[in-house]
Amino acid sequence: MKSFRALCLASVLAGCAGPRPAVPPLASVEAQERWRGNGGTPIAIDGEWWRQFGDPVLDALVAKALERNTDLLIAGTKVAEARAQFRQAASRLLPSVGIDGRGGRSRSVNLFGVGVDQTQAAGELTISYEVDLFGRISATSDAARKAFQASEFARDATRITLTATVVSGYALLRGLDEQLLLVEETVKSRELELGVIRRRTDAGYGSKLELAQAQAALEAAARLVPATRRSISQQENALSVLVGDMPGEILRGERLESLLRIAVPGALPSELVRRRPDIAKAEMRLASTDRSLDAARARFLPTLQLSGTVGGVASTLLGNPISLFSLGGSILAPLFQGGELRAQADASAARRDAAAFAYRGTVLTAFEEVENAMTGVARLSQEQDALDRQVVATATALDLARRRYRSGYSSYLEQLDAERSLLEVRLQALSNRSERVTAVIALYRSLGGGWTR
Repeated sequence: MKSFRALCLASVLAGCAGPRPAVPPLASVEAQERWRGNGGTPIAIDGEWWRQFGDPVLDALVAKALERNTDLLIAGTKVAEARAQFRQAASRLLPSVGIDGRGGRSRSVNLFGVGVDQTQAAGELTISYEVDLFGRISATSDAARKAFQASEFARDATRITLTATVVSGYALLRGLDEQLLLVEETVKSRELELGVIRRRTDAGYGSKLELAQAQAALEAAARLVPATRRSISQQENALSVLVGDMPGEILRGERLESLLRIAVPGALPSELVRRRPDIAKAEMRLASTDRSLDAARARFLPTLQLSGTVGGVASTLLGNPISLFSLGGSILAPLFQGGELRAQADASAARRDAAAFAYRGTVLTAFEEVENAMTGVARLSQEQDALDRQVVATATALDLARRRYRSGYSSYLEQLDAERSLLEVRLQALSNRSERVTAVIALYRSLGGGWTR
């Protein structure tokens, strides 16, 4: 009869929690069937994909970053913290055992008004255990376990982003190196050109206008040298800090052109959610908040606490030590708490819904990044082809302009325009090569960088 009443009470209290809120329909997301553009041939991405560049300097930079980068080290400490929180939550599934020992010498007055001295000692072993009747403790433990797993996935996502950032930064640095070579080459060419114009002017075959124009063209090119060196220094400093060092110089390895040898990866859209740790992290966060909701709803239900003690007392007033023990249990059922439990359950449901929307947002962002990276690789390759043809055409135009000027058929300004055009298009071609490398790197990162769950 008593068990029946307890069951009825539990049913009434469970009803106070109301129906379990469902995940909002707008939070659902389905993988698309195909990419907007050509997704490429699906290939298995190696976890150390950057080694395809064949650059030992780059390999060393990535290794150092994975060992010493501060963001990655912080992510590791968050994993350790989440692991400890999971262990703390899981420990509540086990009994709690404690020991209490005390002793001393005392004097008291007995019923006859006589002082009594005694030396006594007592000890107790206490065991308490909360029976997980309705799964509240296990739900809390499971939520902490999933949060711990989410922190591991977050660390993996940081690792992949860090690797891609180091490789992209190195490719950009090598592109700036080649840009500096091009600018310095242009400066030397214009110095020679200025010498020719000066001799022509001194001999009376050229005008001071042409000399001033040649001088201005030289200074315009010379101005690019310190600007490019400044960019190189800033990029070196950024890479140094990224790998955990003080700002400083970076060793060089392969040229930019050799970094374009890396294969362009591809994947099916349906595989993306299993390849990206940030999606796995969002999924696990959702699962953790869902289990936290179960724990919050279970607080409406009674709790059963079992406890027991065993011990003994010894005293100089006793002929023999006395053993002590106690066994018992208690049931605590919430009846009225001013709406606190309902507010906690509603807050847990809101956090679960927020995690569901965050998961949807993470998946949509992942597909956007892949689409953008694929488009970048394809369009930049097409742009490079056009730039290569433009370089050839502009170089031909410069050669013709020089011949016309030396033959007296055109002004020196026409040659200067052709020189400026050639420098501009060659700089654009170099920039495009750097962007192509970084686009392929972004594609590797957006496809998960070889990560597997």
